[in-house]
Amino acid sequence: MTLVAPDPELQQILDLARDLALRAGSLQADRYETELTIETKSASIDLVTEVDEACEALIVEGIRAGRPDDAILAEEGQGDGDGDGDEGAGVRWIIDPLDGTTNFAHGFPRFCVSIGVERHGVREVGVVYDPLLDERYEAVRGAGAWLGARRLRVTHEADLGRALIATGFAYDVHRSEDDNLARFVHIVKHARGIRRDGSAALDLCCVAAGRLDGYWEIKLKPWDVSAGLLLVEEAGGRTSDLAGRPAPRSGEEILVSNGPLHETLRRHLADAPALSADATDASGALTPRPA
Repeated sequence: MTLVAPDPELQQILDLARDLALRAGSLQADRYETELTIETKSASIDLVTEVDEACEALIVEGIRAGRPDDAILAEEGQGDGDGDGDEGAGVRWIIDPLDGTTNFAHGFPRFCVSIGVERHGVREVGVVYDPLLDERYEAVRGAGAWLGARRLRVTHEADLGRALIATGFAYDVHRSEDDNLARFVHIVKHARGIRRDGSAALDLCCVAAGRLDGYWEIKLKPWDVSAGLLLVEEAGGRTSDLAGRPAPRSGEEILVSNGPLHETLRRHLADAPALSADATDASGALTPRPA
């Protein structure tokens, strides 16, 4: 059994998104561990390669050929969107042509293509393709989340001490005090394990697939989360910001989980900024900063 969209327009969008993700992923696989031209954007750790740009051009050109009236928001600027706007567009595509560019540039095998599609501001279709594992994640609102022919379900783990959690760090981590490090250290002390893989889209897919129990991150962008948030929701998971409000389309602050773990994880993350990363009691647990 494979994913079937509930109406003809969404099926057309899903088919196009799937085809474009596979084609862009094939390009990434062909250029993996080859010589690259690497440039920086907002910071020395914010990288872009010619493969990012070629994948984006492939996807944008494919959308414009197949659905010329749709709006496009793409990370490297080849679309026509500007972030959280374009709600008036009937359909908006939100594209990360190569999520995990730093990994790709270093030959670390965790990167993907991520394509999310909204109708009137509502996430409706998501496709994420990992070309090295040849894993294609797909979701359509109301029709579930899928990995190939397997329907995805989140885990049922409710104990943070038995949970595997993921996070990441923003490109301004070297200069910003809001660097996510206190939260990271706090969760390390309470979860079974924590991972930092370098691809937000794949982390979200791993929650949807039951490979992770939860994930949080700050200072992401719409293209990082559009497809993945829908995958988590359609797999039965819960999405929010760090305060428990609906997950913002901007990606600025997200928390996702299997559901049973959500409030526990949210409370621990809320406690973390009041803790010192270098102060521990005899058991190794973090203790509050001195007043």
